[in-house]
Amino acid sequence: MSSKPDNVKVSPPGRKPVISRQDIIAAALKLLGPSRSVSTLSLREVAREAGIAPNSFYRHFRDLDELAVALIDLAGQSLRQIIGEARQRSNSEHSVVQGCTDAFMDQLRADDPLLHILLREGTVGSAAFKHAVERQLNFFEDELQLDLTRLAELKNSGLYEPALTAKAITRLVFAMGATALDLPQDKHAELTRQIVLMVRMIIAGTQALAAINTKART
Repeated sequence: MSSKPDNVKVSPPGRKPVISRQDIIAAALKLLGPSRSVSTLSLREVAREAGIAPNSFYRHFRDLDELAVALIDLAGQSLRQIIGEARQRSNSEHSVVQGCTDAFMDQLRADDPLLHILLREGTVGSAAFKHAVERQLNFFEDELQLDLTRLAELKNSGLYEPALTAKAITRLVFAMGATALDLPQDKHAELTRQIVLMVRMIIAGTQALAAINTKART
């Protein structure tokens, strides 16, 4: 005979009695991959992976769009931390460009689902997804602008339209990263070389424009 009190509810097999918002995010990440977009997830499969009833999902998220935005925000935070650490280890303009590009490509080669989210959802996701990705790109641009300005001051090299320069670099790297998702890994070294060279071209161009602008004012 069972010794459980009549008022104690027993969760169905495979379902957890208590689950957090982070548990649902972790379940969604397990379902994602290089060829799987957030926009293709269904509520039922996320709930099944998390071990909860579908209705329990709504205790933490209004809908799948809200979950996707949370994943995009997490992806942006994670990558900004990685890139930020690479910048901190660098002490020159060239090492910043190389170090940050290497860190970005390392995450891509690691099949990090968070990076895949950022690279894919800005082009194939819903309006809410695209807005969330745009917000994360703006964060990258703001942080890069600060670094570019700092390095320009150290070198006394000038910087033309710092915000636009940071945007050009950020959009270039993310566009090239999206291309890399469909390339075999033995092509990544050449792609990395191209990205580094193109970023340095942008920086050289903004420095040249700054010098021209300064000369025109004098």
